[in-house]
Amino acid sequence: MKPGEGLARVLDKDENWGRTGNFLTSGIPNGIVILHYSDYVSGSGLYMDNRSNILLCALRLFATRGYDAVGVQEIVEAAGITKPTLYHYFGSKQGLLDALLKEYLDQLYREVKVASVYHSDLPLTLNQVAKTYFNFANRNKMFCRLQLALWFAPPESDAFRAVSRLNHELYQLIEALFVRAAADHGNMKGRHRAYAATFVGMINNYISLSLNGYAKLDNQLLYQAVHQFMHGIFS
Repeated sequence: MKPGEGLARVLDKDENWGRTGNFLTSGIPNGIVILHYSDYVSGSGLYMDNRSNILLCALRLFATRGYDAVGVQEIVEAAGITKPTLYHYFGSKQGLLDALLKEYLDQLYREVKVASVYHSDLPLTLNQVAKTYFNFANRNKMFCRLQLALWFAPPESDAFRAVSRLNHELYQLIEALFVRAAADHGNMKGRHRAYAATFVGMINNYISLSLNGYAKLDNQLLYQAVHQFMHGIFS
C-alpha cells in the first residue's frame, strides 16, 4: 500500500478485533494509514506504523468507554507502546484526540464541500449531502459514535471545544448552501440558519439511530429523509 491510500477500519463492538478480514483499506482518512510496516498488530496479519496504531486503539477506547473514562496508560497498553512514544507523536491525551478528530472530520469536510455545491436544484443537492453523511457514517461507525458523544460533552470541557470547532466548520457549509438556494426560493430568505440546523440535526439523528440498530442508512431512508425535509420547508 502506498501512503495515503487508506487505513485499517476500527472494528465495531460486535466485530472480532484482530481478524484480517475485518479490516478495510478504502474510504478512510488518509492520515491514518498502514504506512511503514514498522509494527506488527498482534493477531491481525497487518503491520502498522506507531502513529496509526495509537490512533486506532484510542478511537476504539474513546468510542466504547468515553473520552474522559480512558487514561493514557490504558491507551499505551492497548497499543503495545510506552507513554513516551505516545507523547512523541501527540504531546498529550488531548493532542491525541485533536489529531483523531482532525483526521476524520477533515475528510468529511472535503466530501461535504463537494456534495454541497449548489446548481439550482435543491432536492438534488440535499440528497448528495445526506448521502455523503450516510456513506461516511457507514464506513466510520466507531468514529461517528465518538463524534456524537463529544457533541454532548460538558460545554466547558476540552473535548467539547475540540469537536465543536470542527463541527461548526461543517455546519457552515450547509448554511452556505441554503443561502445560495434562497436566491431561487424566495420563501427561504432569512431562514438559512434554521434550515441548516434542522437538516444537520435530522442527519445526525438518523446516524444515531443507525448506530444503535434502529435504522439503516440506505437509499430508502435517504429518499425519505430528504423528501420529508423538502416537504417541510416548502409547505
